[in-house]
Amino acid sequence: MSDSWLELEGKVAIVTGGVSGIGLHITNELIRNGAKVVVADLNGEEGPQDNGSYFLKCDVTKKESVDKMVAETVKLFGSVDILVNNAGVNLPRLLVDVKGEKPEYELNEKDFDFMVAVNQKGPYLCAQASAREMIKQNKGVIINIASEAGQEGSSGQSCYAATKGALIAFTRSWAKELGKYNIRVVAVAPGINEPTGLTSDAYNEALAYTRGVTVDQLSTDYSNSIPLGRPGKLKEIADLVSYLASDRASYITGTTVNISGGKSRG
Repeated sequence: MSDSWLELEGKVAIVTGGVSGIGLHITNELIRNGAKVVVADLNGEEGPQDNGSYFLKCDVTKKESVDKMVAETVKLFGSVDILVNNAGVNLPRLLVDVKGEKPEYELNEKDFDFMVAVNQKGPYLCAQASAREMIKQNKGVIINIASEAGQEGSSGQSCYAATKGALIAFTRSWAKELGKYNIRVVAVAPGINEPTGLTSDAYNEALAYTRGVTVDQLSTDYSNSIPLGRPGKLKEIADLVSYLASDRASYITGTTVNISGGKSRG
C-alpha cells in the first residue's frame, strides 16, 4: 500500500484538454500524486511529454477519435481509472444583439453547435468509452469540469452556461446509472479564476460587448462579489480534482462541488 494521503500511485487518468489552463494544472497535480496521465487534446506530439504525461491526439467531438484514444490508453497502461472531462470552449454571445452593432456577437447556429459539440457531446463520448472500461474492473471515477455559470446562468454566455448545466445533469444521471459498478461521477464548478489562455483579448472583447461595457470596465475588483476577495487559482481546482479522484472521496458521487470563493448572486 502507498503511504501517500491520496494513494493515486499507479492509477491511470485521462485528462481531456490537458495541454493548457485548468487541464494542465490538473495533469501536473495528478502526476505529482503518482498517477499516470494521458492528455487527450487536439494539438501536440503523440508520446511521452516533459512533464511526465503521455499525449494522445483526440478530437472529443468525434466518436471514432475518442474510442481510439481510450483503446490506446488501455493498450499502453492497462486500464482507465480516472477520466477528467476538462476540454471546453466558451464564446460569449448574446441571444439578441439589440444594439445591432456587432452581429458576430449574437448567438448563431455555428457557434451554438460548436459549444454543444465540445462541452456537451465531448464529455458524453469520453464518459461512455471510459465507463465501458471502468465497468470491466468494477471501479472508476469520472470528473466533469462544469462551471458556476451552469448553476447560476451567465449574462452574455447563455449557450456556454447551458452546456455546463447539461454537464451537471449528466453528472447526476451517470452517477445513478454507474453507482452499482462502483463508479463515481462528480462535477466541479469553478467560478472566476486567474486568467488562462482562454481569457484572450478576443474573449474579453466579446464578453465586454455582451455585457454592455468596455474591456477596461470588465470587473476585476472582486472584493464585493467574492467573499474571499480574489479569483481562484488553477492549482486550487487541480487540488480539488485530485482529492475527488482519490478513494478519500469514496462516498462523493452525483454531486457538483462549487469552487468559487463563496461567490453567489446574493
